[in-house]
Amino acid sequence: MKTLLDANALVAVILGEPAMEPVLSLIREGDTAMTAPNIAEVYDIASRREGIAVERVGEVVEPLFEGMIEPIPFDVSLARRAAEIRIEHYQRQTRSLSLADVILLATARLRDRIASSDSDVLTVATELGIETIELPPSGG
Repeated sequence: MKTLLDANALVAVILGEPAMEPVLSLIREGDTAMTAPNIAEVYDIASRREGIAVERVGEVVEPLFEGMIEPIPFDVSLARRAAEIRIEHYQRQTRSLSLADVILLATARLRDRIASSDSDVLTVATELGIETIELPPSGG
């Protein structure tokens, strides 16, 4: 079973938040992956919201993609599935799912699980029959 990490998982590692240890444990266990849009979201959140230089973010996260976390590319079939999920599950006021969120959900298969602190992602994953790992809340 592959564990797909949401962006907030690596943001927690960068910021030393409560989810850091559980995330590092999942990475050490092996078979973790992350979608390309979620990787972009890590840079965005850590840099734009938290004020950490992009270069510093790269110094922390890029080594993790050298044999520890599998980067998952984004293609047309995944784009379509993500759009279908967003169309069906997005609700502006009560269930705000970013494009990166629905790409994460679309990437997960029944044999995959998602690790996230985002309650909307976890709720939709459960509705889609995807196993989840709830991480402690993240500031990102």
